[in-house]
Amino acid sequence: MDKDVPLIVPEVNPEEISKNKGIIANPNCSTIQAVVALKPLDDKYKIKRVVYSTYQAVSGAGKAGIEDLKNGVEAYQNNEKYELEKFPHPIFNNCLPHIDVALENGYTKEEEKMINETRKILNKPKLPVTATTVRVPVFNSHSESINVEFENEFELNDLIQTLKNSKGIVVQDDLENNIYPLAQNATGFDSVFVGRIRRDFSVKNGVNLWVVADNIRKGAASNAIQIVEYMIKNDI
Repeated sequence: MDKDVPLIVPEVNPEEISKNKGIIANPNCSTIQAVVALKPLDDKYKIKRVVYSTYQAVSGAGKAGIEDLKNGVEAYQNNEKYELEKFPHPIFNNCLPHIDVALENGYTKEEEKMINETRKILNKPKLPVTATTVRVPVFNSHSESINVEFENEFELNDLIQTLKNSKGIVVQDDLENNIYPLAQNATGFDSVFVGRIRRDFSVKNGVNLWVVADNIRKGAASNAIQIVEYMIKNDI
């Protein structure tokens, strides 16, 4: 969040790369996939408010997080007890609404990061954003439910087409045929997958999105490589 350090997602704010003073920051994994989906919609309809609910894989907690899930599965199968390496509670057969440390305002550091990084990357410092981040018993790839309210009216088909035409996004949205983004299918890819695209009828200009991406690739390593590739291509 240092004001002198650009926080970069190449599909979203590549123009900020050249403003670096020797350091470029890679955003939080859950923020990266969210803003890839949000940016083209903000450009067209002007985002008024964002509500995040995340379902984050254990790989985001490192090797110890993966071991906690593996050990939990094995212990369940063998009816055994086991020691936790990472999480405060068993992650197997659980959802833990607690990622990173608790803050005085009742949020976690992960939630605060998503809020502040979204504002910085979209260059909307006063954008109303709230988040609940949850660790789930999935090995890899984060899933997110994103509720967005816009300033401007939109046609749903036009909004979907906007996402389809945007760099880095793959739309998978056919509920009747059970087609929507899945963590298992996103793993190993650099794209951000978007589906379950539908109006939020509780507000005037609202939409719900389901956004899934490989948190180790697009959420971390691949995003960093894409920044370097952009710099080489544009001689920065």
